[in-house]
Amino acid sequence: PRGSPASALVLAFGGNPLHCNCELVWLRRLAREDDLEACASPPALGGRYFWAVGEEEFVCEPPVVTHRSPPLAVPAGRPAALRCRAVGDPEPRVRWVSPQGRLLGNSSRARAFPNGTLELLVTEPGDGGIFTCIAANAAGEATAAVELTVGPPPPPQLANSTSCDPPRDGDPDALTPPSAASASAKAADTGPSTDRGVQVTEHGATAALVQWPDQRPIPGIRMYQIQYNSSADDILVYRMIPADSRSFLLTDLASGRAYDLCVLAVYEDSATGLTATRPVGCARFSTEPALRPCGAPHAPFLGGTMIIALGGVIVASVLVFIFVLLMRYKVHGGQPPGKAKTPAPVSSVCSQTNGALGPPPT
Repeated sequence: PRGSPASALVLAFGGNPLHCNCELVWLRRLAREDDLEACASPPALGGRYFWAVGEEEFVCEPPVVTHRSPPLAVPAGRPAALRCRAVGDPEPRVRWVSPQGRLLGNSSRARAFPNGTLELLVTEPGDGGIFTCIAANAAGEATAAVELTVGPPPPPQLANSTSCDPPRDGDPDALTPPSAASASAKAADTGPSTDRGVQVTEHGATAALVQWPDQRPIPGIRMYQIQYNSSADDILVYRMIPADSRSFLLTDLASGRAYDLCVLAVYEDSATGLTATRPVGCARFSTEPALRPCGAPHAPFLGGTMIIALGGVIVASVLVFIFVLLMRYKVHGGQPPGKAKTPAPVSSVCSQTNGALGPPPT
């Protein structure tokens, strides 16, 4: 407070990393002249002087649900995990609503995690139905439905049972009972999912072609924005596309990964005069694994092979040479080849008696 009596309130926030989105419009509308604050994010406004950014550029992105659990079936008494992931700016908060319309939170039977996962610790037959995932932020909210089927409890197992057979389709232990709905849900989950006409085609190991329908019903479109991230991390990658585009080729993708992608239309809201975004649709796709080229063996491998082969030839040659010498030695009666046999010399025998050396006996 300043003045006597205090009549003014001074707000100082210099040096803080400001995230310049719609949540800071109120601050931008304050009359300030001597501050040097700058925007740290989003990337389009990073480094710009805070008070020089127009109000229409303080934009929030409404939530978009990029991932949700497929239809799930579990036997009564088993746990169940329902997952829901959403993106937006600011980061949306995910909440769950039960099939009976009650807002779910942490309790003795359920746990809600900040990442959007709802875990039912022990399921009951009455827990089955359509659960609703609600992702909300300052720009709006998005919903998604997840179906949970709770079947009868599994039969008790005998204490001395040694059966290790996997559950069959008709067994109560099977997590996914045979039905047309579950089969279609499984087929939809394994393939690339699309929404509102957004399609990802011709995706190889490092590239993918994104296509979306014409958005003429939305007036004043300034551009399109593509957001995507891979299954290995949660870092969103943004691409800004001209307003007259209907497709875009993504490159520099990682091979053998699953990607969640959303297309948003950036337009000027005629009611407020501010820049707003509207989701066009989302899709999920996977890049193909990279093929390892078939090339010649590495130089160290060739060098080691050559050394081993040469050493084997030398050792074999030495062994053959020694074997030939031994055979020739035996053939000539123990004499070196090329020399005739000579009689063994008669050795002289000397006798000694009382220290005298006498002639040899005859």
